[in-house]
Amino acid sequence: MSSFQRLDDDRLKALGAYYTFTEIAGQPQLWLNTWSHINKHRKELSLFLQPLFETKDLKIILTGAGTSAFIGDVLEGVFRKSRGLNVLSAATTDIVTHPEEYLLPKAPTLLISFARSGDSPESISTVELANQICDNIYHLIITCNPDGILIQKGGNKKNSFVLIMPPESNDQSLAMTGSFTSMLLAGILVARYDEINNLREAVEIMAEYGNNILNNYSDILYETAKLDFNRAVFLGSGVFQGIARESHLKLQELTNGSVICKFDSFLGFRHGPKAVINNKTLLMYFISNNLYVQQYEKDLINGINAGQKGMFSIGVMEHDIKGIDLDMRIILSKDKTMLDQYFLAPVSVLPAQVIGYYKSLNLNFKPDLPSESGTITRVVQGVNVYPFKK
Repeated sequence: MSSFQRLDDDRLKALGAYYTFTEIAGQPQLWLNTWSHINKHRKELSLFLQPLFETKDLKIILTGAGTSAFIGDVLEGVFRKSRGLNVLSAATTDIVTHPEEYLLPKAPTLLISFARSGDSPESISTVELANQICDNIYHLIITCNPDGILIQKGGNKKNSFVLIMPPESNDQSLAMTGSFTSMLLAGILVARYDEINNLREAVEIMAEYGNNILNNYSDILYETAKLDFNRAVFLGSGVFQGIARESHLKLQELTNGSVICKFDSFLGFRHGPKAVINNKTLLMYFISNNLYVQQYEKDLINGINAGQKGMFSIGVMEHDIKGIDLDMRIILSKDKTMLDQYFLAPVSVLPAQVIGYYKSLNLNFKPDLPSESGTITRVVQGVNVYPFKK
């Protein structure tokens, strides 16, 4: 078990793990393919986006359902910093029930929709509501499925641009893995499309970091998954809070709720949620490469270690950080490379994906479809969409 790539296809299929394994393991190459794909469509993106980014008082809404919504949580900052625009991350599941709190009739709005399947009823309804409510609406749809209903509803119009991700991004497993990280990377590159040539190196470093996790930390993540934890807490600051949120859902999904998970920011965790830690709790810390931010993160880790410290703690960090006691350190860089935090974000979710995969097998679930009862499904079921009247 020297690396994540260890079982033959027949064995993976027998375990109900083929897609999940393949999609986790394929991410470093998928990231490289995503850069090439966005670069290929750079001119068309520029023609669509540049006039919008120059529009006075433009409002950008980053949206999606479930895991796809968490992409916006991570991207909010990079769009704001790169474009200096009014940016909001809002899940389609919130917009559908309270559209007038997000969609303003007189505000020129770019709705950026992220969707693996493009078939989630809330995502389709959000596009329709935006068209109904906003006087000046534009759509950028980033999706992994060329046949999704979302494209049919929101694409092929003068006010729309559809970016279909590389085919291998369209996960077939229940849990989103490669689809999440590749659409997240696509969002980063779209926000900075006019400097994409200079970002190739960052994506190559991402791929190196991802391969480092899969090749050098698989054994200890496998052993960690065998521990008898039934709770897990994921903490991250800034962009990494969105990664913590996605990580908590990934482990919870892949174990069909057998492991109850929570996410928070480092500072936010002090204000009550810290009480969830017991001797059956796994703790994963996504540690910033910003020295200012690290001060707060180190204080929280040391504070937890002074009390109920849980069963096992993991720190995910770009470089080794002194002054904190952890049971496991996942160190992404093998040299002094400093990667922009936004590019670190997609990489940082891999350890949770791998633990979730192994824990699912350990609990005798099928990672490709851990919820055999249908409690959770690849595309959400049972959502009624009701007409909205202004």
